[in-house]
Amino acid sequence: MTSFLYRIQPFARIVVSMVCLWTAISVLGALQTYSDNLRAGVSSHYPALLATWFIEYAVPLIVLSCILCIALTRWPALLARPRNVVAMFAGLALLFQPAQWTYMAWQRGLLQIASVEDAWQLLMKMLLVGWFSTTGTFAAILAFFYWRQAKERELAWQRSQTDMLNLRLALEEQRMLALRAQLEPHFLFNALNAISALVRSDDKLLALQGIGLLSELLRYVLSASSGNATTVAAELRFVQDYLALQRLRYGERLHMHIDGAGDGLENIECPPLLLQPLVENALRHDLDCSEGPSDIHLSFIREDDALLVRVANPARCDAPANPGAGLGLANTRDRLRLMHPEASLHAGRQGERFVAEVRLPLVPVD
Repeated sequence: MTSFLYRIQPFARIVVSMVCLWTAISVLGALQTYSDNLRAGVSSHYPALLATWFIEYAVPLIVLSCILCIALTRWPALLARPRNVVAMFAGLALLFQPAQWTYMAWQRGLLQIASVEDAWQLLMKMLLVGWFSTTGTFAAILAFFYWRQAKERELAWQRSQTDMLNLRLALEEQRMLALRAQLEPHFLFNALNAISALVRSDDKLLALQGIGLLSELLRYVLSASSGNATTVAAELRFVQDYLALQRLRYGERLHMHIDGAGDGLENIECPPLLLQPLVENALRHDLDCSEGPSDIHLSFIREDDALLVRVANPARCDAPANPGAGLGLANTRDRLRLMHPEASLHAGRQGERFVAEVRLPLVPVD
C-alpha cells in the first residue's frame, strides 16, 4: 500500500498542477473576453464566460497535459529519439485533435450536420479554435521536459566532477600521509643515531641532554602530524632544535650559517618537516664524509611572489660517498608538489657546493 501511494503521489501532483495552471489561464482568458465584450458594448456575465473557458478550452488541454506529463515522467526515454516525438505528434493530430474538436462542437451544439458543406465549415472553425492551443501546449510540455533533462544531465555532470575532485583530493591526502609516514620514522632513526653516538661516548650528562632535546623534537613532530601544513618560522625553530641535538654529537665541527630569517616567515605556509631533511642531507654529505668542520649555509630569500630557501654545503670530490636511504630529497619534492603546483625543489652541484633550493609560493597561513 505504501509503495502504491508512493508511485501515485507524483502523478497526483501532476494532475493538481495542470488543473491549477489551466484554471488560472481560464480566469485570464475569461477576463480578456469579458473586457472585449464591454468595449464592444456586448452584455456578458463573467462567471458564465469563465465556465465556458474552463469547460470548452481548459478541460481538453488539462487531459492532454496530464497524459503527456505522466507519460514523459514515467518513460523519459520517449524524448531520446526524434521518431518517438514524431509518433507522439502523430497521435496528437490523428487521435486527440479530432476528439477535442468533437468535444468542443458538442459543447457548442454544433453536431447537427446536414451536409458536407456544414461538416467542412465546422472543421475549419474547430481548426482555427483548437489547433494552435493544442500544438502550443504539446510544444511547451516537450520543451519543459527537454530543459529538465538537460538540467539533470548538467547536475549529474557537476556531481560526477565533484566526486572526481573529492576522490583526487582524498588520494592526494592519502599520498601526503604516506609520504609523511615514510619521512617521520626516517627522521626518528637519524635522531636516535645521534643519541646512540652520545651514549657510546660515555658522557651521561651529554646523553641525557640529547634525550631531552629529542623529546622536544618528537613533540613537534607529533604536533605537526595533525595537519598538512605549518609555517616556515616553525620549521626553522624545529631545525635549530635539531641542530642543537646534532651539535652535541659533532661538537665544534658543526657550523651552520642562517641568513634572512625575518619575521615574515611566520606568514608563509609549507609542509611539515620541510627543512630538516635538507639540513640532515647537508650534514650527512659534509660532516659524515670528512674530518674537518662543516660549512653549511641556510638562507631565506624573499622574491615578489615566492620565498627561496637554500641549503648549501661543500661538495668535496675526494669525499667517500654517503648515499643514505635516498628519502630526503625525493620525499620533499613530492610533498611540495602535492602542497602547491608552483612549489618546487631543485638540487644539484653548483661549483664546489651542493645546493638544494626550495621555492615556496607566498600562500598566507589560514
